[in-house]
Amino acid sequence: MLNFQYYTPTKVVFGKDAEKQTGSLVKSQGCKKVLLHYGSGSVIRTGLLARIEESLREAGVDYVTLGGVVPNPRLSKVYEGIELCRKENVDFILAVGGGSVIDSSKAIAYGLANDFDVWEIYEKKSVATGCFPVGAVLTIAAAGSEMSDSSVITKEEGGLKRGYNSDLCRCRFAIMNPELTYTLPAYQTACGCVDIIMHTMERYFTHEKHTEITDGFAETLMKNVMKSARILMKDPENYEARANVMWAGSLSHNGLTGCGTSGDWACHQIEHELGGMFDVAHGAGLAAVWGSWARYVYKQEPSRFVQFAVNVMGIPYRFGEDDEIALAGIAAVEDFYRSIDMPTNIHELGVDLTDQQISELALKCSFFGKRTIGGFRKLDIPDIEEIYRMAK
Repeated sequence: MLNFQYYTPTKVVFGKDAEKQTGSLVKSQGCKKVLLHYGSGSVIRTGLLARIEESLREAGVDYVTLGGVVPNPRLSKVYEGIELCRKENVDFILAVGGGSVIDSSKAIAYGLANDFDVWEIYEKKSVATGCFPVGAVLTIAAAGSEMSDSSVITKEEGGLKRGYNSDLCRCRFAIMNPELTYTLPAYQTACGCVDIIMHTMERYFTHEKHTEITDGFAETLMKNVMKSARILMKDPENYEARANVMWAGSLSHNGLTGCGTSGDWACHQIEHELGGMFDVAHGAGLAAVWGSWARYVYKQEPSRFVQFAVNVMGIPYRFGEDDEIALAGIAAVEDFYRSIDMPTNIHELGVDLTDQQISELALKCSFFGKRTIGGFRKLDIPDIEEIYRMAK
């Protein structure tokens, strides 16, 4: 087990009607004016935005609003938010939505606190030295951004999708009412469940030894999300399944399932380029490439994939058959993805990659030859190209 620091300062308010506490939670931050940041019309149609605005008014908190965040949140919207906040003297950002809205809110908060172009942070040309405070009312269980140190933004010019990690952006509080996710379409629910599982897998597939406690958290989380996902495909208003998925989303990305491990993150990097170029749903993109990544790297340490196959996917252990068990576990994950109508290749995303596009994707993924990706196995440009080909 590696040395680690585990830091989770976000206050979580979880359960039915939790959003009614929004005003008091924001007021406790001592702010003067809030940016209420959200996505599409769903928060308006469901009445959630109106309830939050009323809660803010009752608490005596002034606010301005900015909607229009889309999946794979755009840099142009971040710039719009920064300009609005400076004009209105906003000093707190309240995200109402899922990971895209929270990530956009974090980027705005970075932009307000630093005296250079916020995109420089995501391009790793500059380091953030500050971040305005952010809170979240979660409506989609998926990205885990409500408790993580990360945010991901897409720059429209060039189709570049980049992430940045810093404890500075961690939400001051996260309000989580599972009932707010009842109206999510099945596709979004499934994408969210895949993202949660993948956040856990990215930390789980590691070469560190003696990580039994962390492994146990991860294995239990993945099994329960798979179980809950299947329930929600048939019964979308099952409160307990929604609650388990929502809490798992936070735990999968707040660092708990990576304590003492180094992690991999190659699948996320590979998918980010698909999202940047083709604007595919993040969870679906992860499902489409995972099996190809797994088959490409598993021989680095088959025993790790055997442990996963046996403990998570229920594949019977047979002495001396590590390769067969590992591959059976990978196939079982793809069977799960199919059971919730998720893709297992890029063609099923509606994208047919050309050789030229594969080369471009791999080049961007390597930051134009400046990095390798992955921890379980280091991947350079030819490796990344081959995984895209396998996933076609």
